[in-house]
Amino acid sequence: MAKQLDKAAKEAEKRDYQQMLYHLQVELVKLQRDMIAKGERILIIFEGRDAGGKDGAIKRIVEHLSPRETRVVALGKPSDRDRSSWYFQRYVAHLPAAHELVLFNRSWYNRAGVERVMGFCTEAEYQEFMETVPLFEQMLVRSGIRLLKYYLDISKKEQKKRLKARQTDPLKQWKLSPIDEQSIKHWEEYSVARNEMFARTHHALAPWYIVRADDKRLARLNVIKHILTQFQYVDKEEAITLPNPDVVFPYDETYLRDKKIAP
Repeated sequence: MAKQLDKAAKEAEKRDYQQMLYHLQVELVKLQRDMIAKGERILIIFEGRDAGGKDGAIKRIVEHLSPRETRVVALGKPSDRDRSSWYFQRYVAHLPAAHELVLFNRSWYNRAGVERVMGFCTEAEYQEFMETVPLFEQMLVRSGIRLLKYYLDISKKEQKKRLKARQTDPLKQWKLSPIDEQSIKHWEEYSVARNEMFARTHHALAPWYIVRADDKRLARLNVIKHILTQFQYVDKEEAITLPNPDVVFPYDETYLRDKKIAP
């Protein structure tokens, strides 16, 4: 009997999630329709721990949007030409034009995270990036691009669970990479790099928003809600677009000390 009740509760929870997701995706379509009419340019950056849920969140955001005006950018390993070019150069080519929504599944912040931790860049390259990225983003915003930056934060326990699932789930095999194997081993180093990134690249024109993502469904719904709160558009349903401030919130150093952001 207890198992049946538990199953019923989970099914009801899933239905509630799917219903809310549907309504929020309708709001995203309204937003895009209004954005296209106004000729706006929107860029959304998704960063976070390996297995933080970036793919799933992005998938739900773009699922019903116009493919002509929506692009997901997930760049691979830089080529020799990329490495010899201005660091931001290969990202600039993917910035949104008028009417476009672009989502970066990882971004130039690779230099502040994996490149820093794994030694893929020099100290000089890292310091140059950290000093110039706020200026670069300010240029983008002042040019008219609407820029949002989200960091999907998960606990060490949850990361271990998700990375293990990738090894056994045949539908998630494409997500496996050599870097995944280093994620847990270098957990503390990634935390230090993340905290330095927040401290030096969180600024008024392009603040960081933290998403507590141990619960994937809750994270997805609240990311979408938060995106919607950043814009005014025709026929907006204000009541359903308010995010939970315990799930999505702007970065503040105090959240590191009180462990609202995973240590």
